[in-house]
Amino acid sequence: MALRFQNKQDQNVPVMMEINTTPLIDVMLVLLVMLIITIPIPLQTVNIEMPSGAPPIQQEIPKVVKITVLNDGSMLWDDQVLQGQVDLDAKLSITALLQPQPEIHITAQTNAPYALIAKALASSQRLGLEKIGIVGLEDLNTANK
Repeated sequence: MALRFQNKQDQNVPVMMEINTTPLIDVMLVLLVMLIITIPIPLQTVNIEMPSGAPPIQQEIPKVVKITVLNDGSMLWDDQVLQGQVDLDAKLSITALLQPQPEIHITAQTNAPYALIAKALASSQRLGLEKIGIVGLEDLNTANK
């Protein structure tokens, strides 16, 4: 037979009938971390045949055509003012026929209309030019100094 002693304080305290799961969760987390550490890292390799030897020497320095979009909405072709989109398209179509094709570098001033920049890019691509690039503002600022 067991003896049971009761206090007045024990009458108000509900009996806890649940298992304390905190230590079980801690043990599971430690086991999970150990499992993750012991799993080998899967290595997936792709075999690529890299070219050997020195790269070919570039025969000619490519010609660069510089299109600049100004803040006021006008455009320059190698520092010459263009009369509009028709003039730009005419020069781009002539340039597309040249072999080898020159590089097209499109630059814009800080507050230039984006629509003109997009039109210059679209026209260059539509007319078959393949070497098109956008020159950032940091290059313009260093060139002007």
